[in-house]
Amino acid sequence: MSKPISVLADLESDDPVSGDGRRRRSQQSRDRIVAAMMALVEEGAITPSAEDVAARAGVGLRSVFRHFKDMESLYGEMAVRLTKVYEHGFAPFESRDWPGLIAEIADRRLAIFERLLPFKRAADAHRHESAIIQAQHDAVLAVLRQRLLAVMPAEIAADATRIEALDMLLSADCWARLRLQQRLDVAAARAVIARLMAGVIG
Repeated sequence: MSKPISVLADLESDDPVSGDGRRRRSQQSRDRIVAAMMALVEEGAITPSAEDVAARAGVGLRSVFRHFKDMESLYGEMAVRLTKVYEHGFAPFESRDWPGLIAEIADRRLAIFERLLPFKRAADAHRHESAIIQAQHDAVLAVLRQRLLAVMPAEIAADATRIEALDMLLSADCWARLRLQQRLDVAAARAVIARLMAGVIG
């Protein structure tokens, strides 16, 4: 299976590393370890071993645990960095009416959820063990819900059932269910969500 690069390319560090050469090399080593972990997960490994990460990063096993106290810390760092992908969904909207805004939100979210699908599988498997992953998960859910509520007209926002239905339909969990458990392709999964949303919105 070829290595997907879309998410990793977006997450390459664009911050200058300050300090002396030793600090710079240490940061570069840390970044290689995180990138290696993310590449393995993106390729389908839900629980990569420290040995696998070290081999992919081209560093020694001791280097992995010099930068991260355990594998859960590494999962946590990956989860923190992945939140950057959601920034693509926060660009200004083009639509001016709320049905158009909802359509834009849906289109952006589903594209992001699809890109993050392998990472979601790994995060879900480890979230109960990691306070960092759980905190990032909760924070993303809160931001996405607030973003949804911000474009709703008052009469829709006041309808709790509608809001909860839309929040569920436009969630990573719903997308993962359609793609992984029900084994729908992207087009079919999008069609299901569009049909259900039309019923909710009326």
